[in-house]
Amino acid sequence: MTILNKPFETQYNTAPFSKIKNDAFLPAFKTAIKKAKKEIDAIVNNNDKPTFQNTIEALDYSGEELDRISSVFFNLNSAETNDAIQKIAQEVSPLLSEFSNDITLNEYLFKRVKAVYDSKSELDLSAEQATLLDKKYKSFARNGANLPEDKKERLRVIDKELSQLKLKFGEHILAETNKFEMLLTNECDLDGLPDGAKEAAKQLAESKGKEGWLITLDYPSYIPFMTYAENRTLREKLSKTFGSKGFKNDTLDNQDIVLEIANLRYERAQLLGYETHAHFVLEERMAETPEKVNHFLTDLLSKAKPAAINEFEKLQEFAKELDGIELLQKWDSAYYSEKLKQKLFDLDDEQLKPYFKLENVINGAFIVASKLFGLEFIEIDTIDKYHNDVMTYKVVDSDSELVSVFYADFFPRAGKRNGAWMTSYKPQMIKNGVNERPHVSIVCNFTKPTKSKPSLLTFNEVTTLFHEFGHALHGMLANTTYPSLSGTSVYWDFVELPSQILENWCYEEETLKLFAKHYDTNEVIPMELIEKIKKSATFNEGMQTLRQLSFGMLDMAWHGVDPSDIKDVKSYEIRAFGETQLYPEVEENCMSTAFAHIFQGGYSSGYYSYKWAEVLDADAFEYFKEEGIFNKTVANKFKTYVLSQGGTENPMTLYKKFRGQEPKPEALLRRAGLIK
Repeated sequence: MTILNKPFETQYNTAPFSKIKNDAFLPAFKTAIKKAKKEIDAIVNNNDKPTFQNTIEALDYSGEELDRISSVFFNLNSAETNDAIQKIAQEVSPLLSEFSNDITLNEYLFKRVKAVYDSKSELDLSAEQATLLDKKYKSFARNGANLPEDKKERLRVIDKELSQLKLKFGEHILAETNKFEMLLTNECDLDGLPDGAKEAAKQLAESKGKEGWLITLDYPSYIPFMTYAENRTLREKLSKTFGSKGFKNDTLDNQDIVLEIANLRYERAQLLGYETHAHFVLEERMAETPEKVNHFLTDLLSKAKPAAINEFEKLQEFAKELDGIELLQKWDSAYYSEKLKQKLFDLDDEQLKPYFKLENVINGAFIVASKLFGLEFIEIDTIDKYHNDVMTYKVVDSDSELVSVFYADFFPRAGKRNGAWMTSYKPQMIKNGVNERPHVSIVCNFTKPTKSKPSLLTFNEVTTLFHEFGHALHGMLANTTYPSLSGTSVYWDFVELPSQILENWCYEEETLKLFAKHYDTNEVIPMELIEKIKKSATFNEGMQTLRQLSFGMLDMAWHGVDPSDIKDVKSYEIRAFGETQLYPEVEENCMSTAFAHIFQGGYSSGYYSYKWAEVLDADAFEYFKEEGIFNKTVANKFKTYVLSQGGTENPMTLYKKFRGQEPKPEALLRRAGLIK
């Protein structure tokens, strides 16, 4: 038995990262799967009549050790991976897939679950219990419990293959990201780049024993170069490399993997009696059907496209006027957008960054959480961490009771995938009368401090931090009985509401004055800069909206159809982007082969949910604005009906309890400046 199969005898029961050796994971998984199988057998072999407690509740609490090991392992595979961990992931994923199928295809277990489900009208269940019963029954019915044996067997094979393909897809992207380096030895090639970005590039080169300046595909390196570098040829090179991840017909190519995943998902949906993968997924979403999603996307497209075309033409004119650019390309987008923004609003990120020192922004997020929800964040160094960069906190309420353990991991490194996300190492639940508090983490990729400057964030990175922190609050403030309904375990198109609503505070003077202070002089951000931030908030919003819609439409193009006739990933993608394309097509690039959200993560048939949740968050924030952005009554309603409830009730029911009405899309269009 490994350290992972015993209770963690640590403060707050946190994961003992430094004591876990890689070679402990595989045996730990095998032991935990055996234990979880015994727990399932105990439910199946219970001679008592099936009840909510001895079947549904027992099932939800089963596999706790396995879930804990999985969360530690797969979070490390995202934030601190290496060859050994990736190899273990390839071995472990089929085992977990098989175990999951052993449960959902266990006809004796399903009989017990169905017996409770069929008698639900006679049971006196709370709203949360009724939701759990419905969810457990559907987890069987939607995963093949009613299928004949031969189809069950095929389902097992498909799920095993999918788990491995998704891992391989992500490994290819990470390897592509890590292997590319653009070493610049002529300082002229960095013209236009801010001093901080230059210094970071030099420091990165030094850390690898190289002379010059090193640019990589990691966001803190890639984005400043694409935004500020005057050398158009180098911007083109970097953009094409970034856009061709998984699309080079080499050992890291993802084209066949994309086709295999799409076809296996379709076959799986068909086996289960659904028209497409999107029909299967959306049955358990607020949007309900692909038709509704497509209507939602095309409706927004009709409203955003005229604005996007207008913005694009203005950007094209500006680039031509400034530098004689006849045809605007994708690698010109960030560069000329930034230049035009500077001209229109006399504002650029370099003016703002000194006011957004990472530590101050973190503190700002904590102050907002304190003013809204009465939380206090106390940094502690007594719990184990998986990397020295990780910051650790104890979160308490106004009575000094533990709410959560919080990990924050902010800087890029070789073993960490790009982007930003929130995750959990331990869920919240109430078991045996004890309210087990969650362990929550946010992971980002911000510029590291240099020898002369602390980590200074762009305004976009500030909103990213608040976004992930909003997800974290959803996890931290969870207060449900059952682990599978706790925290962010909600419908996928509802999960972005807590994250996206928190971004709104970043644009408010009342908030910015709390934490936006110059890293050198401690001067509070000047009022005129706050005004410029607010005025520029809707800059190129039409183009931004079109970009998001294009991703949602590409997702639905892969998952809302029979993909068996698709032979060429690139040409299919071009057709899917037809209605949303502004820039000329780049032959060497392909979005699908690096679209990790839908081919590796959990967003397949769900990418639309970012926009869907924006409708919710714009409507919800209008309520805060009406009453005051730190109004305790509104904040308490949001905490009570949204943040603490997890997936205990239908999200629209929870939203209406908070807001008193269904969300109105006009709130989003008003905020985006697309209607008055």
